[in-house]
Amino acid sequence: MQKMAEPLGLRDKCGEGTSGAPALAGSCLADNRLNLDVYPDGCRRFLQLFKEQRGEVVQVEFLRLSSNDRLLATTLGSLPHLKHLKSLVLKGGHARDEFGSYQHGSLTSLPQDFGNLRCLTHLDLSFNRLSTLPSCILHLPSLRVLLVSHNSLVTLPEDFGCLSKLTFFSAMKNQLKGLPQSIGELSMLQDLDLSENALELLPEEVGNLHNCTELDLSGNRLSSIPDSLANLKSLRRLHLHSNLLVTVPASLARLPNLSRLDLQNNCLRAIPAEIQTSPFVHLRGNPLGETEPSLQAGNCKASAAVVIHSLISSGSFTVTSKGCKVVLACGIHFYFPPGAASDPLRIYFRSLAPDPQWVKLRHHDVLLSRVLELQPHGVKFQQEVQIWMPYVSPQALHQHEVVVRTFSGQSWSDLTTRVEQKRKSKKHVAHCSVLHFSWFLVVSRLVQNECKVPTEGTLLFSSVDPNIKVIFPPGVTNEPRRVKLQVLPVSAEEIEEITANAGCRASPLLYLSQDSLVDFLKPVRIQLPLPPGVTGLNLDRSRLHLLHGDLEGQTWNDITSEVVLEFTHLYAVFEVTHFSWYWLWYTTKTYIGGIAKKVYERLRLYQVNFIALQRKKDPEQVLLQCVPKHKVDPVLKKLQDRYRGPEPSDMVEMFEGEQFFAAFEGGINIDMDRPDCVDGRLSFIFYSHLKNMKEIYVTSPVDRKGQAVKGQVSFYRGAIPESIPEDASRRRKGPDSLWLATLPIKLPQLKPRWDENPGPLYGFSFPPLNLGNAETGYLTQANLLSIARRMGTDWQSIGLNLGLTYQQIERIGYNNREDLNKQILDMLFSWAQQNSEDPECVSKLITAMKESGRQDIADEVEAIIELGRQKYSESIRRVGLEQESSTEDSAIAMM
Repeated sequence: MQKMAEPLGLRDKCGEGTSGAPALAGSCLADNRLNLDVYPDGCRRFLQLFKEQRGEVVQVEFLRLSSNDRLLATTLGSLPHLKHLKSLVLKGGHARDEFGSYQHGSLTSLPQDFGNLRCLTHLDLSFNRLSTLPSCILHLPSLRVLLVSHNSLVTLPEDFGCLSKLTFFSAMKNQLKGLPQSIGELSMLQDLDLSENALELLPEEVGNLHNCTELDLSGNRLSSIPDSLANLKSLRRLHLHSNLLVTVPASLARLPNLSRLDLQNNCLRAIPAEIQTSPFVHLRGNPLGETEPSLQAGNCKASAAVVIHSLISSGSFTVTSKGCKVVLACGIHFYFPPGAASDPLRIYFRSLAPDPQWVKLRHHDVLLSRVLELQPHGVKFQQEVQIWMPYVSPQALHQHEVVVRTFSGQSWSDLTTRVEQKRKSKKHVAHCSVLHFSWFLVVSRLVQNECKVPTEGTLLFSSVDPNIKVIFPPGVTNEPRRVKLQVLPVSAEEIEEITANAGCRASPLLYLSQDSLVDFLKPVRIQLPLPPGVTGLNLDRSRLHLLHGDLEGQTWNDITSEVVLEFTHLYAVFEVTHFSWYWLWYTTKTYIGGIAKKVYERLRLYQVNFIALQRKKDPEQVLLQCVPKHKVDPVLKKLQDRYRGPEPSDMVEMFEGEQFFAAFEGGINIDMDRPDCVDGRLSFIFYSHLKNMKEIYVTSPVDRKGQAVKGQVSFYRGAIPESIPEDASRRRKGPDSLWLATLPIKLPQLKPRWDENPGPLYGFSFPPLNLGNAETGYLTQANLLSIARRMGTDWQSIGLNLGLTYQQIERIGYNNREDLNKQILDMLFSWAQQNSEDPECVSKLITAMKESGRQDIADEVEAIIELGRQKYSESIRRVGLEQESSTEDSAIAMM
């Protein structure tokens, strides 16, 4: 459900003209709306307009500004002058930190004279730093919608109930521990969202909210709820999931309009029979009534199992000393054993897109999952918490192993990981145990063998190739140290393909590392297999080279003359005192270091193709994807029924974690306000086993009513990753070094829009519709089309709140599958046709919009109706005056 209600039309673009402020004012002040939150310097633009076009600005009714703007404090002083202001949005979240998290705005208070905004009905202060509710808000007599979610509020003012006209209040994701008794005085309140706070008790006065239709108290610390909630006769949805409830009043089941009661993820053990048998009650995740067998296994029997089924990528849940098991919608599982948390602890989770600026992959690593962030960071559990993370099964990575990697805030480290496979789905999960929460991801790395080297020495060998051995003699170290060994096998076919020389052969690549910066006291003995086809019997020593590479593989030095090489029939043995890469080559070439560097670089590259496809039923919807070469045919086969487009691009090579961009050219544009849009180009990060795909809508400034537009999309490299070899970096410089590929895009000749076509709409033929009546105001067919364009994916929720059945909604979706516009039109106009004679149909539409979280559309409908009433009143008054005048003329004539 959309909780962030906003007035309709505020997202319209605000372009700056070439002549400065007047052009900006002309484009932004249309319909008394000023939308500046999409600009990083929106406050500066507002101050400029306020100075140069003050007469127009003070008439503004709808204003949006970003509270991430550095000039916000200066701007606040000017806002009380906007006496006609009806809607004000001062939200944060328009900027992100280095981990991709939305940054809260700088707003901590409001000037006292904000209370002079007598016309203000809608105020959104979400994603800021408010610790107390500004007192001036209580002096806004017309306020109906107030959003203060994602702040740091601990309490609400005792006289909060004086906001008598409030119909919608959201304070989700704050730190509220209690509510004032006066909250029961909000007699007009219809929607109250207090989810994800720290509420432990509710005042009895909550039961006085007789007009409340939706109450969200999920994600708090409530152990009980007052019986007075049974007085909320208008209540339709009650969200109590993710609390600490032990029981609930049976009277809740008798609320006449209640259609959903969510009690999941609580501690309910004594549930009234009326609650258990009610069809609208959701009880999963409680000790009583838990039915999922997978949650009854192992040590979970004594603990409360928790199940979270949600499509969101972030959320929270509560862990108590009794322990619990948690299942997220993305497939991630947690098990908190009893005693892991001594006190109730709120856990917050987020799924983040990996950013190469802080997700540092090592050479030959492959990323297999998104980043999971768990908060609070640094809290130590009394017992280890088990985590199961699903991942993309690696292909053609036979000498790799899967591990969970975690970030401490300074560096990444690998956790001891066990790979498991789900019995039913056959999907793989990575299982690890932790005592602290931070960031986690799943990678595939070269198989790693390690050991602790004591003073008496030891032996370490590779599990990939047991013939690769490292022998540590007695006295090799004064203090025990840990050593790691990794091996990268390289086939003779790969060497021949890259070097184009059948005479070049190489052994497996050996990488050694240790946790000490001090060299060993005695030489360490290493055994490597000879290159394929080479034995101690046919060995030509002049062709054999032992190469030593630095940690980044940038330089490969021939150290054959610096070590003593011994040979057996199958192996070469040598001694070293410090660790890095070691590689045996057999070739007639003289400059072998350069050849090895080229081969090593190519071993890290992936061959990929780009595809650009347009949806058959909606060519303005474009799918862009970077696909590894061996996956191109299966991907195209899967998409061919719904999409069409040119052949894939020519093959190019990319590194794991490399950034690239897509730019639309030739008269085709994209929405520049997207968070992944940089200087007009879509940003991508290539990860070989993740979906490098985006589906977007494109437009064209060219008039397409007369002709089609033939444009293109070009792909360019981004910033060169730090770990790319110097030679590869040098080759990517020059005028065309960043260009990768170009594919054609064609936008067909534009058909009349559904709100411009007087004939059948998208295949639907309805007689002209006018909802309402002359006295109360009409909604015309054009008004309905304007409403339909703004519904988006909320149409199903709106349809249900208009009274359509689930079966009707499913049938509309099925009959118009893959065409969202048709789904919306079918739902809205079918309902309008059936209810056109109902005098209350417009008020029902407004109510449905509010109940679906679309206060923005509800406000717009009410504005249209109010305008209609005014026009009707004026016409009646004019007619009345004319009749009165005619009567007077007749009287005069008779005299």
